[in-house]
Amino acid sequence: MNHFTTQKKHFFNSIKIASLMVFVLVVFYVMEHVFGVDLHTLGILPRTPSNWYGIITHVFIHGDLTHLIDNSIPLFILTATLFYFYEKIADIVFILLWIFTGILLWLMGRDDWHIGASGLIYALAAFLFVGGILRRHIPLLAVSLMVVFLYGNMIWHVFPWQQDDPVSWEGHLSGSIAGVIISLAFYKYGPQRTVKEWHEEQDTEDQKDLAKYAESFELEGDEDQYKAKTEEPEEKLEQEKDINGFRQSEFF
Repeated sequence: MNHFTTQKKHFFNSIKIASLMVFVLVVFYVMEHVFGVDLHTLGILPRTPSNWYGIITHVFIHGDLTHLIDNSIPLFILTATLFYFYEKIADIVFILLWIFTGILLWLMGRDDWHIGASGLIYALAAFLFVGGILRRHIPLLAVSLMVVFLYGNMIWHVFPWQQDDPVSWEGHLSGSIAGVIISLAFYKYGPQRTVKEWHEEQDTEDQKDLAKYAESFELEGDEDQYKAKTEEPEEKLEQEKDINGFRQSEFF
């Protein structure tokens, strides 16, 4: 199996996981709003011990169709992105983001029911953004820029803008905190920037080659000096012979 085929298979696996997640949300919505099953108690009621399961199940419940659609699209995109670019750690990261977001919301939320996948969406966005910055790896930096471009305005929804805000800004804030913390905890794992390493053996070989190269220059220099020294006396002898011959011809 070549590299292209492997990447293609990995891409479709990421799409399948994201699609499955959205499909589960749709199933819960149909159960509640089509078949009339009351599922609001699967949300989170903060600091209520008997509602511990809401830490997991609150993600599946949505108030209306608009709420479901608004959460399904970014959840699909960000989940597929996580599982494609962070293949080796995506499973554990996704689970930790989900649980940690729920725990923080259970601890810090208002005394009211909190439902929806928006907290998990904020957690995914924060993880992908901070993870790319920390790793300084070009593909992941591109993901960070994509998150900012698509969901940069999400930052304004982590704080309350009105009294008795119907939007669970605590869920958004909980997800953002969870995403940053998990990205810091896992920044040494998963895809990393390629760094060229030089080993001692390689340095030694390079030094040997350099020494041989310098030695060859030294030998050539010595040969030139030797030739110059040996040729110089011969030239002097030739000159002296010419002079002596000239002198002898004067007398005879």
